[in-house]
Amino acid sequence: MMASRRFAVAVFAFGCAACEPCLAHGFAGSGWLHPLTGLDHMLAMLAVGAWSAQLGGRALYLVPMAFVLAMALGSVAGVQQWPITGTESAIALSVLGLGGAIAMQTRLAWPIAAVATMLFGMAHGYAHGAEMPQAADMASYVAGFLVTTAGLHVTGAIAGLLMLEQFHGRIGLRAAGAAVALAAMALMAH
Repeated sequence: MMASRRFAVAVFAFGCAACEPCLAHGFAGSGWLHPLTGLDHMLAMLAVGAWSAQLGGRALYLVPMAFVLAMALGSVAGVQQWPITGTESAIALSVLGLGGAIAMQTRLAWPIAAVATMLFGMAHGYAHGAEMPQAADMASYVAGFLVTTAGLHVTGAIAGLLMLEQFHGRIGLRAAGAAVALAAMALMAH
């Protein structure tokens, strides 16, 4: 196995191992940590980056940017406690859909991929905003989870790009996508 592929796998494995095996909700700390406190959020953020790498071109940066923008908008609805139902299901579906898109090597034009990830971003943003601690400063809390989310997108994209450089990298990336989709199904079963 080439060193860059081992590095990509190690980064992905560390990210998965560093999070708690629960749905990321109820955390009362900083917004910076919130996207790191649940497997569902962690996998979705990494998968956005990996899928954008798989799509290539403008999608590499526009798809993650669309997710973060929609996440910011969704967080406003969450902070305001607007009654939006189905966000937990949408979050679970985001992990399943993104993992499936990677596994099936789904090739969409970047605007369509961006809109799809925006829908997922809204749900994730709503969940993060709804769980903002009462004592938290809204601006710093939201900025914190947006920066962490962008960092996870970059991590996923770098891992994806490193895998794609390898001889069998496309197969490895598709296998990683399948693993994400399987993890989503396990999370949905709980």
